[in-house]
Amino acid sequence: MGSVLAAASPSPAPAAAGGGQGVPGLVSVPPGFTMPSVSSVPPASDQQTVDANSLLPNPGTYEECHRKCKEVFPLQMEGVRLVVNKGLSNHFQVSHTVTLSTLADSGYRFGATYVGSKQTGPAESFPVMVGDMDNTGSLNAQVIHQLATAVRSKIAIQTQQHKFVNWQCDMEYRGEDFTSAVTLGNPDVLVGSGILVAHYLQSITPSLALGGELVYHRRPGEEGTVTSLLGRYTGNNYVATLTLGGAGAHATYYHKANDQLQIGVEFEASTRMQDTTTSFGYQLDVPKANLLFKGTVDSNWVVGATLEKKLLPLPLTLALGAFLNHRKNKFQCGFSVTIG
Repeated sequence: MGSVLAAASPSPAPAAAGGGQGVPGLVSVPPGFTMPSVSSVPPASDQQTVDANSLLPNPGTYEECHRKCKEVFPLQMEGVRLVVNKGLSNHFQVSHTVTLSTLADSGYRFGATYVGSKQTGPAESFPVMVGDMDNTGSLNAQVIHQLATAVRSKIAIQTQQHKFVNWQCDMEYRGEDFTSAVTLGNPDVLVGSGILVAHYLQSITPSLALGGELVYHRRPGEEGTVTSLLGRYTGNNYVATLTLGGAGAHATYYHKANDQLQIGVEFEASTRMQDTTTSFGYQLDVPKANLLFKGTVDSNWVVGATLEKKLLPLPLTLALGAFLNHRKNKFQCGFSVTIG
């Protein structure tokens, strides 16, 4: 919920594991980039420290509430994928991706990422421009910029074979203890169609955050509104999140057992499909062996796992994944190589 492109665009091809985990925020800095040096911050007085501790923290964005649990689950892989990343400078990077698949279309994609020099934190710089194009001319592009200290904006477009398919504009405001965002997708004044999404997330206590989502869509002959409420509780080593709305329910639980093991449980219920799904996933990190293993099993008897191996000191990452659907008696596997 909340992403217009995700709701209106066709499902992307299965992705290969091997990318690094992103940092919280609208966008994460691509691998291979080095951030500009951060100026030292003078120590605050004791009174300022007490005042800062008494304030509620910013809860983050609405779309990130379930992300902690979802990152534990493996990404589905199919076919063979080769990714070559090349950093041309501290701010510019290009990538080449070749995909061979028996289910989806095989092809080549060229990507480019630019990270500006306006640094807002140790791991964030703006503006950020990300785009990729495949051999058929289909383009995906995003421009993200921080307009003010608490205001961020994002513009995303998607074309398919030289025709505009989707485009959306986001505006986000982060207060001291709340975050609000508005997304406008595919607006057409002449036809009278479009999608409007509004998010609000408020910190009630240092551990509890409550919020809501409003989705309004309109097109000729059809108009509707869907609302949902969200609650998230964050403990020392776990995060529990629940979303309830007219479209169904979505609950996730993330638990960090130790530095090597993380587990997640996800429950989804759809009123439109009249279906419920429960999934269990785990992530095992073996830093001494440079291994990352992820596994999952759900109530539909779908079992999957991915294994990622970094061949240090070489800039080479190998990933192997396999998924088996016992109910449909289908099996698929994938292999990817990432250089850079």
